[in-house]
Amino acid sequence: MIVISPYSKKLLNGKENPKNYPYWEELIQRIPKQIPIVQVGIEGEKQLVDDFRKNLPLSELKKLIKQCYTWISCDSFFQHLGWSEGKQGIVLWSVSDPNIFGHPENINLLKDRSYLAENQFLWWEFVNHNPDAFVSPEEVFYNLQNKIKTK
Repeated sequence: MIVISPYSKKLLNGKENPKNYPYWEELIQRIPKQIPIVQVGIEGEKQLVDDFRKNLPLSELKKLIKQCYTWISCDSFFQHLGWSEGKQGIVLWSVSDPNIFGHPENINLLKDRSYLAENQFLWWEFVNHNPDAFVSPEEVFYNLQNKIKTK
């Protein structure tokens, strides 16, 4: 099973979080149907797969991380939880800097450093969501395939 954590924390101003990967549906379509995908998140987030587990306690999230083959997440708390549980995954970056907020054990996919927010330590409410700042679903799937081959 692959666990996906598609969304970062909602912003106080109601705008789209600039760290939310916009191409989940295209990516999911590329993953073979025989590989189960479990989405984790909270009530109110868009459901992307049949198995959407909402509002799980930390203990249940840790169990899923231990059970999964790998996980894919935007820059959110989930990548830190995966790291703390010793499970490598794929992190999809846009405006936040993986050299500051990421873990080198993961596959950190950043399209280009030119998209990084100028000040990495201000509120994300001041940064606009830009779909062009993210790697393509093809690149994510390529890295997922390579991860599967090396396991």
